Amino acid sequence: MATNLRRLFSVSAQGVLLKKKKLPGSFSSCRNLCVCSGQTTESITVTSSPYDGLETSLGGDADKGFLRWRNGGGTYHSSAVIDSSALVEFGAVVHEKAILGAEVHVGSNTVVGPSVKIGPSTKIGYNVSVSNCSIGELCVIHNGVCVGQDGFGFYVDEQGNMVKKPQALNVKIGNRVEIGANTCIDRGSWRETVIGDDTKIDNLVQIGHNVVIGKSCLLCGQVGIAGSAEIGDYVVLGGRVAVRDHVSIVSKVRLAANSCVTKSITEPGDFGGFPAVSISLCLTKTKAKTEPDSVFCF
Repeated sequence: MATNLRRLFSVSAQGVLLKKKKLPGSFSSCRNLCVCSGQTTESITVTSSPYDGLETSLGGDADKGFLRWRNGGGTYHSSAVIDSSALVEFGAVVHEKAILGAEVHVGSNTVVGPSVKIGPSTKIGYNVSVSNCSIGELCVIHNGVCVGQDGFGFYVDEQGNMVKKPQALNVKIGNRVEIGANTCIDRGSWRETVIGDDTKIDNLVQIGHNVVIGKSCLLCGQVGIAGSAEIGDYVVLGGRVAVRDHVSIVSKVRLAANSCVTKSITEPGDFGGFPAVSISLCLTKTKAKTEPDSVFCF
């Protein structure tokens, strides 16, 4: 009788501890922690990994290789390589073979796809999806951004069926790039989609597959760039500028808001209108036909 009482006292005082569970892969040690709150007692198995600073909990789906990241409570795959200083917030998921550098911050409900690479000190907001891409250092990815999804590529076959073109390449984002909320950047089909260093992109921008954008460009809200367009360095696109597919824009071009680029721009300068034309050239022609003090407007 006394023995039974001692057993019951031991259980009520310390809680019911779960058995140690060996996770798949090479984990170095396990320990049981008993957490008591009020009248309930809960047990959590915590696993120490060989990776520096990495600690996981069985809150994830261990049978499928997903574990809980110590710093923030997000979920990660055991094959991912995550720096110990990275923060993966609760609700975020990092998939297999992804690489997260030092001081990376991944917000809640964000999904980092398989084999995605994220450079040091990059900040990713809430509800972001990044797949089939690499992201440089010191970037800022705001809420709701989607990077690396399939581009809009289809053709009609001989039988009149709509057939999807393969979208198998990636997106490459440089260093110090900022991408505004709910912007979409499609993966490449015949070449990688590229965003150059120091480029800043506003909210609600669409960048199609195979687009190449140079360094230090500014893309304002609701800009749309169709597939396979190529944009040089130091280009500024005003709000709601549209760029058609397979055209190129040289470096140091500025486009007025609501302009539409229907053919390649081969000289730097200011352009605007539908179709976009050189503003300085239009002003010169207009002044030649009217009074010197007249003002040309699109």
